[in-house]
Amino acid sequence: MSDIEKGSAGSHDKETRVDAVPPPAYETGVAEDLPQEDFMTRNGLSLASFKPRRYHTGDGTEIERTMKSRHLHMIAIGGSIGAGFFVGSGKALHNGGPASLLIDFAIIGVMMFNVVYALGELAVMFPVTGGFYTYSTRFIDPSWGFAMGWNYVFQWAIVLPLELTVCGFTVGYWNQDINVAVWITIFLVAIIIINVFGTLGYAEEEFWASAFKLGATIVFLIICLVMVLGGGPKGSRYDHYSGAKLWYAPGAFANGFRGFCSCFVTAAFAFSGTELVGLAAAEAQNPVKSLPGAIKQVFWRITLFYILGLFFVGLLIPYNDENLLGANPFINVNASPFVLVGKYANLTGFDSFMNVVILVSVLSLGVSCVYGGSRTLVALAQQGYAPKIFAYVDRSNRPLFSVLAIIAFGPIAYVSLAAAGSTVFDWLLSLSGLAALFTWGSICLSHIRFRKAWALKGHSVDEIPFQAAGGVWGSWLGLVLVVLVLIAQFYVAICPPGGGFNDAKGFFVQYLALPVVIVFWIGGFVWKGTSWLRADQIDVDTGRRQHDWDSINAYRAELAAMPAWRRWFHKLFV
Repeated sequence: MSDIEKGSAGSHDKETRVDAVPPPAYETGVAEDLPQEDFMTRNGLSLASFKPRRYHTGDGTEIERTMKSRHLHMIAIGGSIGAGFFVGSGKALHNGGPASLLIDFAIIGVMMFNVVYALGELAVMFPVTGGFYTYSTRFIDPSWGFAMGWNYVFQWAIVLPLELTVCGFTVGYWNQDINVAVWITIFLVAIIIINVFGTLGYAEEEFWASAFKLGATIVFLIICLVMVLGGGPKGSRYDHYSGAKLWYAPGAFANGFRGFCSCFVTAAFAFSGTELVGLAAAEAQNPVKSLPGAIKQVFWRITLFYILGLFFVGLLIPYNDENLLGANPFINVNASPFVLVGKYANLTGFDSFMNVVILVSVLSLGVSCVYGGSRTLVALAQQGYAPKIFAYVDRSNRPLFSVLAIIAFGPIAYVSLAAAGSTVFDWLLSLSGLAALFTWGSICLSHIRFRKAWALKGHSVDEIPFQAAGGVWGSWLGLVLVVLVLIAQFYVAICPPGGGFNDAKGFFVQYLALPVVIVFWIGGFVWKGTSWLRADQIDVDTGRRQHDWDSINAYRAELAAMPAWRRWFHKLFV
């Protein structure tokens, strides 16, 4: 810590805050010193691995930090990309057209860029094991933090059956004779097996799955460029130059303003999980070193995966294609526009290859569901917001009962086999997409409130080792975009893309996440009896990480000596 920071922090530590609200006990629990476990116990392969690392007395047990920088970087650039992007984008294309699809994803991309940078700044300053919802508790309102914690657990709990459903129907692309329930069971068992290995099981699976998705997406983009230029096999749809033909016929927009607004919830669902890099940072070996670089990879994720990928999809697949999800009453095995490109190009095996990519992506996000939901549930339990049993951490570093609680939602996927399966799919998609928006808005507001309290206590921005690229204004932009997207979705809940007006059922299918969050918020207020924190009540010192300021200042001096273009390059990408 620098002399400036020492003096500043010290002076405020000595102040008497008569009306200060004490923050939750962040990372006060220190696990007991256990002897080095044998290989079988450490990897969750023996009965002894299920024994507790310690007995809890209410102060929590910190999950060991075993993730490496390579894990964080790949989680940032390719993690959590699943059904929303590869399959849900088909419905968005059908409802809004290629221009709406591209614009909406770009808007959500700008929002996420600022959200993740704000999260990175907070995570480097305040290491929080298990859930960044605690930033809402600390900087906004403990009752709102309670709501955001349970909202985040709820979000991942309902995404899990959604991903399992898509897994089952994706395999049906090759063989529709086998009941989808068989594949749902197989993939649920696979997710359970990966979680047996704890944090490293998730980290390694995400590393290799993200690497595969990244490579496959680059291949897809190259092939799409060739198809758009007319380099497809003779006799296929793409054996002649097409350019932006589909933007004129059938058109760039579908269903007018209603169609435009309807794409937001799909885009939000597709970006869900981008914030997981901040959650994973709490289990990284050296988050101060690895997290900033991982956060900056999000730019490439937004540009490469979402913007370029969907731009080419809009050039190659018409929005009125009958195979798109939404054009048919239920999930079609040909629903993904990424698969349709290979099929219509007559590229033997390419459609199957993209289906494998989708399968890996969806399975990967299913594992992320269990990871994100369980770690947040652990944090809730450690701070008294959930039953203490969910704070249990075993000797192989698994929050056992929290993991089991999230996995228990997996069998909801079997409901998709019923006649009302399509309705269930819509409910799950809408719930999960909107739930993520509340999380992202809270991260931005937490960052804004932190900066205000930070300045009020006499600190300067120079004392923040990793600063959000857009600063406070970036977080304001992210927060405003979250509010605008929620308003747009409210409009769609009343006025659906097909025309007319929704009844009560149709409205709540589109907007149920809002009353769910309100119920959680009221529950938190009744339980905790707290309200909005004033800036002078916010504690910015407790639990703050001490940094190696000699190294930080040396790096800043090196950066200042670089040409302007190199400084910006390092600021955004390195």
